[in-house]
Amino acid sequence: MKLYDVYPLFDVNIVSGKGCKVYDDKGTEYLDLYGGHAVVSIGHSHPHYIEMLSRQVERIGFYSNSVINDLQRQLATRIGAVSGYDDYQLFLINSGAEANENCLKLASFHNGRTRVLAAKKAFHGRTSLAVEATDNPKIIAPINANGHVTYLPLNDLAAWEQELAKGDVCAVIIECIQGVGGIQMVSEEFAQGLQAACKRYGTVLICDEIQCGYGRSGKFFAHQWLNIRPDLISVAKGIGNGFPMGAVLISPDFKPVYGQLGTTFGGNHLACTAALAVVDVIENEHLVENAHIVGEHLMKRLNDMVKDGSKAGKHITDVRGRGLMIGIDLDIPHKEVRQRLVKEEHCFTGCAGTNVLRLLPPLCLTITEADQFIDKLTKALA
Repeated sequence: MKLYDVYPLFDVNIVSGKGCKVYDDKGTEYLDLYGGHAVVSIGHSHPHYIEMLSRQVERIGFYSNSVINDLQRQLATRIGAVSGYDDYQLFLINSGAEANENCLKLASFHNGRTRVLAAKKAFHGRTSLAVEATDNPKIIAPINANGHVTYLPLNDLAAWEQELAKGDVCAVIIECIQGVGGIQMVSEEFAQGLQAACKRYGTVLICDEIQCGYGRSGKFFAHQWLNIRPDLISVAKGIGNGFPMGAVLISPDFKPVYGQLGTTFGGNHLACTAALAVVDVIENEHLVENAHIVGEHLMKRLNDMVKDGSKAGKHITDVRGRGLMIGIDLDIPHKEVRQRLVKEEHCFTGCAGTNVLRLLPPLCLTITEADQFIDKLTKALA
C-alpha cells in the first residue's frame, strides 16, 4: 500500500528535535520557525513533557469517558486559571476541526438557527461544518456545500451588522489573527462592534483560537488583545505540544445536556497529561511573555530589513502579526525562498497564499535564535 499523495513534501526526513531545533536522518540541524504548523508550543522534546507522558503511559494511557478521569478536571481548572476563563466550561476532543464542529453544533443547539457568518480567507478545518466555514472552494466537496455560510470581508463591520440584522444568524466564527489567510489582523473596533451586534441579535460569537491562541500572540488568547469575550472558544494545536488534542471553552450561558456532545478519544489520559505538562511549562518558563518579547524583537528586525534598503529588504513589502505569529509579505513567490531556506540555510518556515512567509515557531524561541533567522532570511532573499 502507498500513501495517499496529497502533501507536497520537502525532501527532508526529520527524526528528532530539541527546543527550537529539529534534526534530519543525516544529523543536519534545522532552525524551526514553523513549529509543525503552530503545534509545538513548549519546544521539541521538553524534559518535563517527556517525563509526565512516560509516567502516565506506565499507569494507563486510555479509558473511556464513561468513568471519572480526574486529569480532565485538573486540566479544566488549570486552563481556566491560565486563560482567565475559570467561569467557563471545558469540552475535550481531538483536533481543531472537531473543536470548531462542536462550537457550531452548540451554537445551533443554543438558538435553533442554521446560518453562519465567516470571514473571507478564513480557515476553520477540513471536516463537515468546519470546511464549509472555510473560504477555499478547492477543499469544499459538493457534499459539504450546504449553503450554511456567508463569507464577509474582515473588519467591514457594516457588512456583518447588515447580515446579523436579518435575525437568522446562528453563529459568527472568526480568527482574530487569520493563519492560513496570511496573518490578517482583526481590528479592536471591528471586534468590539461585532460582539455587540451578536449580543443584540442573539447570535453566538465563536473565536477560533486554534492557531493564534494558547500564548502564541503574546497573550493567552489573541482575542484578549481586542478586549472581547466570546461565547465559545476553540483551541487545539499548541494545547498538547504535538499530542492530538482539541477543546472548546464554553460560556456559562450554555447548559450541558447528557448525550448532546460526545467523543471516543477526546480527553484521554495521555492527552490530558500532555496538556497539563504544556500548562506547567508555559507558566514556569513564562512562555506567553516570551512570545511577546521575542515576537516584538523579530518584527523590529524584519522592519529594519525593509528600511535598510538592502537587496533582501527590498523583497519584503509588509510585516504583520503579534507575538510569535508573523506574516512576511514578499514581492516574489515564497516557494523558491522557502526552498533556499530549507536546503541552503537549514531553516523551516510556513507560508500562506503565494507570497507570504508565515512564522509560527515554538514559544520558547530566544532572541539569539530570532537573530539567527534574520541572518538566514537575509541570505535566502539576497
